[in-house]
Amino acid sequence: MFEYAHLAGDPLFYLFVAFSFLLGGGYFWGRRTNMKLFKSAFGDLVDVVRPIDQTFTNIGGLIGYHATLIPPKRDPVERVDATLTFLPRHAWLWMPVSKLLRRYDRLFITLHLRQAPRAEGHLIEKGYARFRGPKIANAARLEREEIRWGRHEFILYSGNAAIRQKLAAFVAGHPDPGEVRHIALVPEQKRSFIFMIPKLGTVAAGLAPVYRWIPTLLK
Repeated sequence: MFEYAHLAGDPLFYLFVAFSFLLGGGYFWGRRTNMKLFKSAFGDLVDVVRPIDQTFTNIGGLIGYHATLIPPKRDPVERVDATLTFLPRHAWLWMPVSKLLRRYDRLFITLHLRQAPRAEGHLIEKGYARFRGPKIANAARLEREEIRWGRHEFILYSGNAAIRQKLAAFVAGHPDPGEVRHIALVPEQKRSFIFMIPKLGTVAAGLAPVYRWIPTLLK
């Protein structure tokens, strides 16, 4: 009893209690915020793809979610895989470090195509390419140029003149990339990859034009 009374009179005790409440409140705030983002991003994804079947899987508790969507049989996209990973908003001690290392939430979308794209091509934002972005395996064999897309500088990689013209025309016709930071066309894998920075209510606006455009690039 004496030891407890002594501790209760110590300012460090109150600081410890306040800090504990802060961390606890941060956990529930972060969890709620990430759940809102999950529902918004994957709700937008479903609205764009309009699948006939869908599966959502949690990844490691509060780390993120994975989705598998099956479009209608006549759709040129055979399957859509999407992985959403969060900043650790529920862990305030780790959040500043993660913000430095990862910077933002991430949405990776893979389109499994029924036919291969006509040639390889990429539109990748320069900042994303420099900061832990994907390594483009065939970069040395592709034509490379820098273009401005909206408020961002992008790198356009193209396997031939025709795909270069298609990529440039898409940029010209859609002057704002939204939260899209990478579009990849990979014929060898019959896939297209899209990377976005998901924010509440923004995924459909950025994804829909890309999702409608990619089938026009197939053989």
